[in-house]
Amino acid sequence: MAKASSVRGRYPGLPESYEPRVHLAEVTQVRRVSEGMARVTLGGEDMHDYPTTGIGDEYVRLFFPDEPDAGVRLPYVTAQGWEYAEGVEPSQMRTYTIREHRSGFVDVDFVLHEGGVAAAWALQARAGQRIGLNPPSALYARPEWARRQILVADEPALPAALRIAELTAGQVPTTLIAEVRGPAYQLEAAGVDIRYVWLRGTGNGHAPSELLPALLRSGVDEQTYVWVASETRLSRHARKYLRHERALPAEAYKSIGYWTDKSEEWSARYDALGDEFKVKVRKLYDSDRDTEDIVDEVARLYEAAGL
Repeated sequence: MAKASSVRGRYPGLPESYEPRVHLAEVTQVRRVSEGMARVTLGGEDMHDYPTTGIGDEYVRLFFPDEPDAGVRLPYVTAQGWEYAEGVEPSQMRTYTIREHRSGFVDVDFVLHEGGVAAAWALQARAGQRIGLNPPSALYARPEWARRQILVADEPALPAALRIAELTAGQVPTTLIAEVRGPAYQLEAAGVDIRYVWLRGTGNGHAPSELLPALLRSGVDEQTYVWVASETRLSRHARKYLRHERALPAEAYKSIGYWTDKSEEWSARYDALGDEFKVKVRKLYDSDRDTEDIVDEVARLYEAAGL
């Protein structure tokens, strides 16, 4: 097992006194917050010291039981991520952001839809059921020179965008460009004065997305920080625009793929490319090249392969 210091190094921004582990969390409340979103509150004895980075888009891995009311098999954290004890079958896992952190409790918002391990679990979730979650990590990093921020999100990323807006309230003016299936799917930040640009009835796997055209119209300038979280291909297009067409420095934007449309088809195409393609991608990530150059090259490989 990895040394505690090396494990803590994987989770920057957490208290030095905290020993990272995968926590066993109990559902304490479930409620609908919009037509398409359920908020699940997780607490319980093992959440008494659950930490936070204090950054709005902090994300965690959720570990689900085989059946909703069954026990969940939990891994242990390592410097590389997590591992299971020998002979233990890994639990199904998905990545989600924390909507709110309170001492001993976290809220996680789930987009409700047909299919998918996490959505199916959230649709039936009730008090007393248990899942696991690892310590949080975060990506949002607005530079000190930014005098404005634009947050771009579809429904899966909306909880993170709203929390960013809440935690940075009063620091810089914020515009939120949000793509939702309709007015009943809209959610707003609590007690925060920001500018909303609602794109209704587009994207989210139901229709062509309008996020990128809206970003192009948003007036990005040299004093703007842009945070984009959306479907994976859309996030790549947004990053390409910000990095190459607008020639923004790397610290001026963050573009994250939160989900993949038609993921089963994507996985089938990826697997069909064989080991040679996967090795080529892994060698890029393991190289000592500039991080942004690596992401550029990986994006070109993916696009050329139709991914």
